Amino acid sequence: MTAESTFPTPGAPSRDHRSSPLSVLPPRGRAAGFHFPVRRRRARPLSPLPLLLADGTAALAGALALTHRRPVLVALLVAAAVLLRPRRPHRVQGVLDELPAVCGRVTVAWLGLAALLAAHSPHTALSARTLATGVAVQCAAAVCGRAFVHRRRRVALLRRPRSALVVGPAATAQRVAAAVLRHPDCGVRPVGVVAARPDDTDGLPVLTNGSEVQRALIQNAVRDVLVVHPSARVQQAPLLRALAESGCEVWELDADSPSHEAPELLAGFACRRLRIGSRQRGSIGKRLLDVVASGVLLLAVSPLLLAFATVLRFIDGPGVVFRQVRIGKDGRPFTLLKLRTHRPADEHESATRWSVAGQRDMPWFCRFLRRTSLDELLQLWNVFRGDMSLVGPRPERPFFVGQFSRTHPGYAARHRMRTGITGLAQTNGLRGDTSIEDRARFDNAYIDNWSLWQDICILLRTAAALVRPTGS
Repeated sequence: MTAESTFPTPGAPSRDHRSSPLSVLPPRGRAAGFHFPVRRRRARPLSPLPLLLADGTAALAGALALTHRRPVLVALLVAAAVLLRPRRPHRVQGVLDELPAVCGRVTVAWLGLAALLAAHSPHTALSARTLATGVAVQCAAAVCGRAFVHRRRRVALLRRPRSALVVGPAATAQRVAAAVLRHPDCGVRPVGVVAARPDDTDGLPVLTNGSEVQRALIQNAVRDVLVVHPSARVQQAPLLRALAESGCEVWELDADSPSHEAPELLAGFACRRLRIGSRQRGSIGKRLLDVVASGVLLLAVSPLLLAFATVLRFIDGPGVVFRQVRIGKDGRPFTLLKLRTHRPADEHESATRWSVAGQRDMPWFCRFLRRTSLDELLQLWNVFRGDMSLVGPRPERPFFVGQFSRTHPGYAARHRMRTGITGLAQTNGLRGDTSIEDRARFDNAYIDNWSLWQDICILLRTAAALVRPTGS
C-alpha cells in the first residue's frame, strides 16, 4: 500500500478533516500498539565481579610457581587473567561449558609472560617445568572458583526464577512453556502465553490483548519474553518493542528446528537474545556527530543557500523560507525549515495535502530543488539546534502522523528516536510517494539495530545518491 492509494494526492479532492480531532500519538488499543510502563527498573545483569575475583585469585595462586615473585610479574599475570576472561554469558552456565576457554586463555597469558621475560633477559626466562606448573595451578584454581560462583547463581535462580511470557501461536507456546517448566534449573518460569487467539489446549493462561499482557507484566514482575515462532516477530512487533522498553529481555527460541549456531540453550531449545527497542548507548556520540557535521556543513553550504534564496525571491516572490510543524522524538512537535518550493492555498492544505517532488504547478527551479532534495539543506539548522538528527526517521506533519499511526501499527514506534534528514528507508529508495508500511519497517529496523557506524554508512550512501535524484 502506498501513500497515494490511501491519502490525498495532487489534483484529487480531499475530504475536510477539520471537524474530527487529530491525534499525534495513536490511541490505545490493539491496532495502535501497546503502551506499557517504561520507567520500570530493568533487571540487574549478572555482575562480572565474582568471576573477576575468581580469575584474579587463580592468577595469584598460579604466580606461586614463579621462581622470582616480583610484584610486576604478578600484576601482569593477574591483569592478563582478567583481560582474557571468557565472554560473559547472559545466562548462568556450567564450568565445564567454559573449561576450554578458561584453560586456553590461561595458557595464552603464561606464554605471553614467558615471551616477555625471554625478550627482556635470557637469564630470567621461565623453564618448561615452571610454565607447566603455573598453567596447571591457575587453571585448577580458576575452574574451582568459577564452579563455586556458578553454583551460587544456580541456587539463587532456583529459589527466585525469572518470570517469563511466551509469545507465539498458542499450541507451540504452550508446548515450549511446559518444556521450560519441566526444567526449573534453567531459572525461567513462564507465567502466561501471548497469542493472537486462544485455543483449547491446556496450560498457562492465554493473553490476547494489551490490558491482559500489562496486568500479567506487573503482577508477575515479568523479566523475560520468549518468542517461539518466526511469525510472532512480525505480527507482535509493537508488543515486543513495548515489552523491551518496559525492561524485559526478549529471546527467540527455535521451537521446531534446532539451530547449531545458537550461542545459548534454554531447556534444550536453542535461543538467542533479540536486540529490540531504542538504544541509549552511544547517544552522546550520535549527538556529537550531528553538532560537528551540521555546523561544518552549514558554513560550507551557506553561499549556496544564499544563491538559492536569491533565485527563489526573484522567481516566486518574498518568503523563501518555509516553516512547518512536524512531529519529532516522543511525539513532540517542532518547526521544520525548508526552502519554499510550493505555496499552498491555505494553512489547512499545507497541513493535510500529500505532495510529491514533480508537481507540475511548481516553477522549474522549485521542481529542481525538490527532486535533488536541495531544499532540505536548511534542516541542518534543525539538526544543529537538536530538533532533528542527521540520520533518523523522516519527520511528518501531525495530520499524517495520526493517520499513519492508526493505519500502520509500527508507524508510531518510529518516534522512539530523534527524526533525521535522511535514514535507512531513504537509502533504500523509500522517498517521496512510496509505501508508508515499508518506510515504517525500515525505520524501526534502523532504530532496533542502531550503531554509529550505521549512521556514517547511511550518510555516505545519501551523499552518493545525490547524483541520482528521485524526489523527496
